Amino acid sequence: MAARIPPVPRLLGWAGVLPQAAACLAVYFAMPEWRVAAMGAALGYAALIFTFLGGTWWGMAATAPAAEGRGVLGWVWVAAIMPSLISFAALAAVVFGVALPGFEPLASSLLMLGGLIGASALVDSALSPGGPVGIAPQWWPRLRWPLSLALGSLTMVAGLG
Repeated sequence: MAARIPPVPRLLGWAGVLPQAAACLAVYFAMPEWRVAAMGAALGYAALIFTFLGGTWWGMAATAPAAEGRGVLGWVWVAAIMPSLISFAALAAVVFGVALPGFEPLASSLLMLGGLIGASALVDSALSPGGPVGIAPQWWPRLRWPLSLALGSLTMVAGLG
């Protein structure tokens, strides 16, 4: 039987999706002159949360019994820093006008970051008990999968706005 998600992480985790939902609604339903600002807010928030997620992985690795970073735990240190580097690249791409073909830079960065946030659940699964690393709480994947998919999807929807 799967472990029950503690109420505080569940509540705060879902509360963390609300700003992205609000930005997404603003992209589609606010005054047209607010569209770019709403997309920018969605990108900033996605980058912030993705970086925060990397920090949680870093914290798990740092408190693991084999925290030296060798063996199976070594890739977790790399995975933990990647969200910050990817988020920086997504923000820099907008500043420098770099985009996927057929998309404007802001939309391109939202789509890329949204897809990677959704895929981050795979790292969470690896960290979970039963995964190759097994350093996360038993309830971790039950919390992280829906949150990653929700935030990733909302970020991509904002990018298509």
